[in-house]
Amino acid sequence: MLAPLLAGIARAGAADSPQDSAPASATLPSSPAAATPASPSAAPGPGPRFAVFGQATYVEQETNDFRSPYSGPNSLSPDEGRESTFATLYLGARLWSGAELWLDPETDEGFGLDDTLGLAGFSSGEAYKIGSDPPYFRLQRAFVRQTFNLGDDRAPVDAGPNQFASAVSSDRIVVTFGKLSVVDVFDTNRYAHDPSQDFLNWSVIDAGSFDYAADSWGYTVGAAVEWYTGPWAWRAGLFDLSTVPNSPDLEPCCDELQIDLEMEHRHELLGRPGKLALTVFENHARMALLQDAIDYGIETGGPANPAPVRQFRKRDGASLDFEQQITGDLGVFARVGDAGGNVETYEFTDIDRTVSLGLSLQGASWHRPDDTVGLAGAVNAISAERERYLAAGGLGILVGDGQLPHPGHENLLESYYSWAILAALHATFDYQWVENPAYNRDRGPVSLIAVRVHLLL
Repeated sequence: MLAPLLAGIARAGAADSPQDSAPASATLPSSPAAATPASPSAAPGPGPRFAVFGQATYVEQETNDFRSPYSGPNSLSPDEGRESTFATLYLGARLWSGAELWLDPETDEGFGLDDTLGLAGFSSGEAYKIGSDPPYFRLQRAFVRQTFNLGDDRAPVDAGPNQFASAVSSDRIVVTFGKLSVVDVFDTNRYAHDPSQDFLNWSVIDAGSFDYAADSWGYTVGAAVEWYTGPWAWRAGLFDLSTVPNSPDLEPCCDELQIDLEMEHRHELLGRPGKLALTVFENHARMALLQDAIDYGIETGGPANPAPVRQFRKRDGASLDFEQQITGDLGVFARVGDAGGNVETYEFTDIDRTVSLGLSLQGASWHRPDDTVGLAGAVNAISAERERYLAAGGLGILVGDGQLPHPGHENLLESYYSWAILAALHATFDYQWVENPAYNRDRGPVSLIAVRVHLLL
């Protein structure tokens, strides 16, 4: 299926793709953080007017025969295996000075485990919430990026998917608008953000509590403004939410919307680069208070149900994102996040509080410089109100076993080895262990094994 799509793709830039990516697809690459300014004479020229890149990613994942005394509509199943395949074209055109247009058509096929249900920190960022046996086509991104250089210094930016080779000043303003993913711009991390190349778990590649605006494929329509000045970067964005929580359709014209703000500081520690970013979001939409959903279930004699009691209100949250290079091959990262626990989650997943920590090591020391080993752990938690909601039979975006007599934190470990078969072809072996899946001490622990093959042209 993939060969006809990828056979005619011509490479139009550097070999390496940017590491910042949204679940299931490559993202808009961030401008270089703290890049050493090059002299104007060393900056790249205008370059080609058009660019074409392509990628294909295949993931197969399986669960073990874990303990499961009961299950509900959103439960993870023992002894299950699923696969997903994605192939994407990145089509770019230079519009005018500093402006780029990118279109990302994609063909998708396959499913996540249990139709992407059963874990709050879901096990594959390459699995959309809508699966399909026959391949189907979507235009996932269609956006314009305009860069305004404010200084005379210039630092080169390599070409890659969704990025032309260019030269930018350390002080600049970047405006992006159109269809994209919120996490193309916000909550990026060089070590844990790209499920096609690094970690797979949703609560490792992004802050699990970041309930970012998205349709069921992880994309939305909106605009973001970034201001880079010295070691600082400031970002603001306005994006459409979906029509109802976890919907494939977006609410047009910002009737229901998300506001995102981010403050980032880049630094050097013992001569090695790192950064710390604070991300804040606020959702304005028709959402239910969890206690109202519980009360409705009691009144009607059924499970907790948010749909009849939704009213226009807001839900907000914040997260910290840290990354630090330790040696030329070793980097560490961490995230911590918190979001309102009395309101139903809207887009991403059922996590109110999260902490994740990990490391990424390239293989130069064993003479495999293009190989990567990753190790991460995460603890995901929910509020007391959400525990009562799930115990009353309520269903979240991804979780809901029909009951929750013994709640607990969802704890997970993930490790992977990415093997560079060729410069453009990587095979990854991934293992995850999850305790208390969907916050349920009665089920699990779960072992999940995955194989991923990623081709970039």
